[in-house]
Amino acid sequence: MKKIITIITAVLLANCTTGRHDFDATGTFEATETTLSAEQSGTLLQLTIHEGDAVRHGMELALIDTVPLSLRLEQAIATRDVYAGQLPDRDKQIAATQSQLAKARIEQQRTAQLVKDGAVPAKMLDDANSQVQVLEDQLEAQLSTLSNSSKTLHSQMAAADVQIRQLEDQLRRCRVLAPMDGTVLEKYVEQGEFATIGRPLMKIADMEHMYLRAYITSSQLQHVRVGQKVTVYADYGGGERRSYEGTVTWIASHSEFTPKTILTDDERADLVYAMKVSVQNDGGIKIGMYGEVKF
Repeated sequence: MKKIITIITAVLLANCTTGRHDFDATGTFEATETTLSAEQSGTLLQLTIHEGDAVRHGMELALIDTVPLSLRLEQAIATRDVYAGQLPDRDKQIAATQSQLAKARIEQQRTAQLVKDGAVPAKMLDDANSQVQVLEDQLEAQLSTLSNSSKTLHSQMAAADVQIRQLEDQLRRCRVLAPMDGTVLEKYVEQGEFATIGRPLMKIADMEHMYLRAYITSSQLQHVRVGQKVTVYADYGGGERRSYEGTVTWIASHSEFTPKTILTDDERADLVYAMKVSVQNDGGIKIGMYGEVKF
């Protein structure tokens, strides 16, 4: 519907300026508009902008209450520290068993020599071998237990790290930043209101880089190319106009029928193509203002 209205406007402008040959198409000026919405729920503690304010990319425009998330972040960090504190000291845990095993092996070697010399019965060597085997099994069991415990604690720490990063990301989203240079067109909330995720907060538009959306006929299409330099006129009414240098940035791939309600039988078959012409705004062009373009 909006597109049809724009086409009608262009045609009406052309009809009203019959006899003038200093333009080839008419339309209205538009800007790239962005609606900023809340990415977190909470009370708006700060809202530093007003309608009409100029903003820069990365500028903080609003702040949503961060206390609940900050407390959850502190809790997640404390939980991770608890898991880290429970990590076993492998060397200390097995030091005693390793010491016992070293002594048992020395005793095993001494007994083997004595048995070889016939100084002691073979049973003593069997006992020494058994003692070494018991300590080796005990050491292996300790190492397995410590390994499993460490793996479990490391997994819990990794989960806590993920939670910490998630909360840090949510905290960053409490700060509403300008996604581009622009001007605040509308503000939908006030400081102190409760914002919910997805609720629109404000609308920003890039007013420095405007574009004229106009419609050209199929016969004009052959004379227009993307990247072509053209002259754009901002129409202030009453014959007041200001010229700007423009660049054709887009031409529609599909044609559209002109509205049948206001055209003659011959014109009803005409096809038009939408196009955009970018213009560097000096502050004189406003959204919705009528404009003309000369190829």
